Amino acid sequence: MIEINPLVIFFASIFTNNMIMSNFLGMCSFIAVSSEIKTSLSLGQAVTFVLATTSVLNYLVYYLILVPLGLEYMRFIVFIIVIAAFVQLVEMIIERYFETLYYSLGIFLPLITVNCAILGVSLFMIIREYDLIQSFMFGLGSGIGWTLAIVAMAGIRKKITGAKIPKGLEGAGITLIITGIMALAFLGFSGIVQIQ
Repeated sequence: MIEINPLVIFFASIFTNNMIMSNFLGMCSFIAVSSEIKTSLSLGQAVTFVLATTSVLNYLVYYLILVPLGLEYMRFIVFIIVIAAFVQLVEMIIERYFETLYYSLGIFLPLITVNCAILGVSLFMIIREYDLIQSFMFGLGSGIGWTLAIVAMAGIRKKITGAKIPKGLEGAGITLIITGIMALAFLGFSGIVQIQ
């Protein structure tokens, strides 16, 4: 096991090892949903909840079931099954109790299942040999970092709504340019804390 304080992992996963800004994982929903702050924040909260919970679930499944049975090679399939089942449960709860949020997120709520940031967190925690607390803090921090990035992008996109942007850069073009500039800004935090 790697001896890194869980708080270091938590803050590093928000700022210096942000899933979007340093690993570019979870970009599809990041670009598509980041047009409104409220929707971005709601999706970010759902992603954070799913990341924090599935990182713990996948840790337990991996070390309590797959490793003792010698089935470590099945981790990709098993992790995806756990993530899909949990996202389905979250989707049913949101549809039942938060109907407005359910319709505002639309197709992107079930697409959390295939958000590569969520699978990435589960794989990184195994590769880096985190313990249970480190895995939870990594999942929680990664979700908060993802939320921070998508809400910041939504704020910037809202601010430039009336700006004169060349025709070729409207939409996804300017979004990718802003993402690159934001990634450089997040890179500025790399001197503070870094995890590998």
